[in-house]
Amino acid sequence: MQDCTVHRRSLLSVVAALAMAAGGLATAQDVSLNYESLSSLEEPIAVEIGDVTLALTGLVDTSLIYDSEDESTDAVLLGNSQLTASTQLPNRWRVAVLYFGEYASGEGRVSGTEGRYSDNAAISVGGMWGTLLGGDVSGVVREQTRRLRGAGNASLAFDDFLAALEDRGGAYLVRLGPWVLGTVVDENGDFDLGAMFQRPGANRDYRLTMRYTDGVYTAADGSVRYESRATGVGGELIFGSTSFDAAVGREELSANRSRAIRRYLSSGIRTKLGVVGLSLEGHLGRVAGEYERSVALGLQYDVARGLSVNLGLNYASARVTLDGASLLNTSDRSAAFSLRYSY
Repeated sequence: MQDCTVHRRSLLSVVAALAMAAGGLATAQDVSLNYESLSSLEEPIAVEIGDVTLALTGLVDTSLIYDSEDESTDAVLLGNSQLTASTQLPNRWRVAVLYFGEYASGEGRVSGTEGRYSDNAAISVGGMWGTLLGGDVSGVVREQTRRLRGAGNASLAFDDFLAALEDRGGAYLVRLGPWVLGTVVDENGDFDLGAMFQRPGANRDYRLTMRYTDGVYTAADGSVRYESRATGVGGELIFGSTSFDAAVGREELSANRSRAIRRYLSSGIRTKLGVVGLSLEGHLGRVAGEYERSVALGLQYDVARGLSVNLGLNYASARVTLDGASLLNTSDRSAAFSLRYSY
């Protein structure tokens, strides 16, 4: 156990040293603390108060969700926003405070419980050497390397590692030309490493991501806590108003004498036809000899700037048992219709 901890610290030290030696930029405005399924697509509202710049993004979404599994319809009101207050010190360092909050009422795709408020907060200090962050930063690398969210109310299940970090920790981001490198270390010493490469070429835009996570996963029935080591690679091609992307991942889960390998492929297409946005995504995975499947179809109709009508058809199925423990237990067939205002 001690050797593993030393190995983790050495690996993170090497990554940080290389990034700092190379130099680069990664500003607080590039960092999102929104790890949920819905996010604002609008440019932030910004205002200057003295030497401090305030930037605000968010959305309000009212939806009806029909679940065909139990033939129920739920009304959900969801609102989230991220506020960033940043300034530049005399030594040219950029200091920022970031806060993200989300409230969901009713039984729905986001909360899973009735009436829920959650928030993430972080502080950052950045310079030519990159940006250091502290606080609720567990999803920072994931946000830099994830596939694009689907249009409308599409929400593709299982499209990530099962492994997770504790909410609180420290993060480091640095931009090196077309590369963005990042690492997160949580309060337990688990970590997330990621890299993103993005560059235009002719009339196309290319994006490549890589990620490695050392974290934990709790079985669906809460009976077993698994150590997880996961590796994923993703690619995205943007041509005009259409984007194609795909991601593959491998995850090793272990607890006591139980061990399982999870492999998956997620892919999707998203396009914009005038005021209509469409997306179609699919996921297929296999773990412990059983399959996990999900499909998401999304539609967004833009009524006016920031105001849209949204539809989502989502399907997910996975029932996986490992040595008597319920590793995954998901069955979802739902449709969601909503009116959304994004700012």
